[in-house]
Amino acid sequence: MVIVTTSDGTERAGCLVGFVAQCSIDPPLLMVWMSKRNRTTRTAAGASSLIVHFPSRDERELAVFFGSQTGDELDKFARCRWELGPEGLPLLSDCSRWVAGHIVERLDSGDHVGHLLDLFEGAAGPWAAQLGFQAVKDVEPGHRP
Repeated sequence: MVIVTTSDGTERAGCLVGFVAQCSIDPPLLMVWMSKRNRTTRTAAGASSLIVHFPSRDERELAVFFGSQTGDELDKFARCRWELGPEGLPLLSDCSRWVAGHIVERLDSGDHVGHLLDLFEGAAGPWAAQLGFQAVKDVEPGHRP
């Protein structure tokens, strides 16, 4: 599981994402798919970059927050610690493992939109094992799947 954040220059957005895959080593490319119902997907349509955060099992609470709330109803960034990251994107202060990438292609994938990211920056902080789907499968999504 990952948390994706972005900004289109006027608003910030972020959500919990389960569909993500490394798809190239050289150049380093990552594909992230977000639900078409999600506000983050709508914001990403006007954005040039995304940050993909890799929460550990110890950061489950942050993942639950980004997965169980919708930005259509509240400003998630008013309720969590964040700072300006690369290219002015919202960077979650409590998740020290992340990569930032330029969106080089979007792919309509049924009920999701894939965002192909050309990675340009990242950080690898303390690690307590990746947060997996089993740890959040009981989370009620902030919007209908």
